[in-house]
Amino acid sequence: MDSINQQQPETNRRDLSGLDAIARIRDTADTAKTCFFCTGGNTGPSRGVRPMSVLQADEAGNLWFMSASDSHKNQELAANPAVILFFQESKHAGFLQLDGEATISRDKAKIKELWDFTLKTWFTEGEDDPRITLIKVTPREGYYWDNKHGQAVAGAKMLVGAAVGKTLDDSIEGRLTL
Repeated sequence: MDSINQQQPETNRRDLSGLDAIARIRDTADTAKTCFFCTGGNTGPSRGVRPMSVLQADEAGNLWFMSASDSHKNQELAANPAVILFFQESKHAGFLQLDGEATISRDKAKIKELWDFTLKTWFTEGEDDPRITLIKVTPREGYYWDNKHGQAVAGAKMLVGAAVGKTLDDSIEGRLTL
């Protein structure tokens, strides 16, 4: 048992696989909307880490992003498609780390499906901009940290636990396998 959980009266670990893992990924991506997208490039000032907007978390748990064909990110992915994504839904809950593999495409139908006018900030010629590429990240595994009953219940349990000197942590965490 982990030392922080020695006095924990509740189960606070639950590994997820298959459809449960996909549901966790989709819920977190839909709520967070952005993540830190990390490539193995380790080059430049960002060392291969940058914030990215998730355009879609599909039914299979794949995550879709748009990127410029001439970006450092695309060059790094061509050399090594392994990625790590870090999500945070809120200040105190909804954390998710995913390991996956990225593929780059120029699927016009998918670009049209995911296109939003605000993307014109980066792709000034609109959805037909020749620099647009899609990045599809297929997660392999990950780890999540959250609370079981929402932030209000988690906060109340922490306060009561502190007052009575008992661990009443409402957290839940576990591995994700797909």
